[in-house]
Amino acid sequence: MGKKTVSLELSVIIPVLNGAEDLARCLAQLDGVAQVIVSDGGSEDESQVIAGASGAHLVTGLPGRGGQLKRGADIAEMPWLLFLHVDSQLPADWCDQVAGHIATSSAPAAFHLRFDAPGWQARFVAGWANLRSRLFNLPYGDQALLISRDAYDQAGGFDDIPLMEDVALVRRLPRVTLLPGAITTSAQRYTRQGWFTRGRRNLWLLLRYVCGARPEDLARAYRRK
Repeated sequence: MGKKTVSLELSVIIPVLNGAEDLARCLAQLDGVAQVIVSDGGSEDESQVIAGASGAHLVTGLPGRGGQLKRGADIAEMPWLLFLHVDSQLPADWCDQVAGHIATSSAPAAFHLRFDAPGWQARFVAGWANLRSRLFNLPYGDQALLISRDAYDQAGGFDDIPLMEDVALVRRLPRVTLLPGAITTSAQRYTRQGWFTRGRRNLWLLLRYVCGARPEDLARAYRRK
């Protein structure tokens, strides 16, 4: 990871649930950030200890990414918010990319996506995610959503729902700018279930949500092996 060259008036919000190993790596990339918030959903591992030792603000509550993100944003103090998944690795120059964006634009932003796995399947699925983001203005939360406080509040913030919290918010935001760099996220779910099996299921869940399905029903389908 490259050295950060600027200090950002930015609140980074990280939801976590029993993700101690990932959390330690995630926090290590955030030098130069004004505020780091770890929103814990009741971890039984060392996640809360790691968050406290790092100097991050810790907020706790019931599990569920939507609610955890909402609670983190509620205590954020900076004019820009970055919502970061705990199993994601920001690009080496992410700090400069974010600083350049917030100095010149008020639009929400997200990174391009790639996976921490080799092979054409990983590149294909990431390519679809990036195409979806450009064509349909629909980046997901694993692309690290960068949103001004004003835009976040005007959009109503994250809903406390068990799935599609990122889609629900993005659909209420102005058009999202894609930053030039790529964030690297875990491929574990894809490699466990199969790249195209998981991809088809994710697309089907999205279509069901857009057509009005309840997030609670979708969450049960999402967690099904």
